[in-house]
Amino acid sequence: MVESAPAESSGAEVTECELTSGAETLAGWFAAPKEPRHAVGVVLAHGFPNSTGASLTRPMQSLAERIASSMGVAALAFGCRGVGRSSGDFSVAGWLGDLVAGIDFVVGQPDINDVAIVGFGTGGALGICAAQQRGDVSLAAALGAPADFDDWANNPLDLLLYGRELGVISPTAFDDNFDEWSGELQTHKAVSSAEQLDGRPLLVMHGSDDDVVPPLDARAIADSHGGADLRIISGSGHYLRHDPRAMAVLLGWLDRQIHDLGVAEPAS
Repeated sequence: MVESAPAESSGAEVTECELTSGAETLAGWFAAPKEPRHAVGVVLAHGFPNSTGASLTRPMQSLAERIASSMGVAALAFGCRGVGRSSGDFSVAGWLGDLVAGIDFVVGQPDINDVAIVGFGTGGALGICAAQQRGDVSLAAALGAPADFDDWANNPLDLLLYGRELGVISPTAFDDNFDEWSGELQTHKAVSSAEQLDGRPLLVMHGSDDDVVPPLDARAIADSHGGADLRIISGSGHYLRHDPRAMAVLLGWLDRQIHDLGVAEPAS
């Protein structure tokens, strides 16, 4: 539930909030538009860190505020388990559960009938998986998302040690259930979930010069969906949230899709 006083922006009120996901508590920000225009909420999903968790959550908070201000729809940004001030340790299944908790939080807000999920990197892949599980997710966007986690699955110990180095996995976490933790890397695949989205709109965006996730992954996801809007951003790398062209494409696509939903405007 919302806990702190809102911080005002030009067109939105951003409020700190806490989400419960299993045994974990996730720190987040809920951006509510001052002039709501549609009964839609957007869930933002960050990617796997390359430095500290704080560097992931701050841009997501800013994007939530921008979406609420410019589009008149609510937006939620939060840190998945192990990131920023959120409790717990990274796991693929855990992060997927966190996104489902984010969806639950958004649909629990007044006057929200539909959900859009927007994810980056790992969050983009798991966002597609969450959308496949939840029929109340009407559309999804994945930026720089891997088609699967097979590269991690081939070297799970390296991932575990790297996660500990970054602080998203605590020093002794998964010592007793390493096989279960690593097995999740093969269970959840965006390329498989995209095929089961039942025609719901999907934006797949990738940088042509992405040296973290090959652009071929984007094409595989789009082909699996069958009707995805595939956008390759020329000259851009993996971190599309820092590319103004990518953000313009994302916001324009979201705006069109939300209008096309035909969702009734919330009651005044």
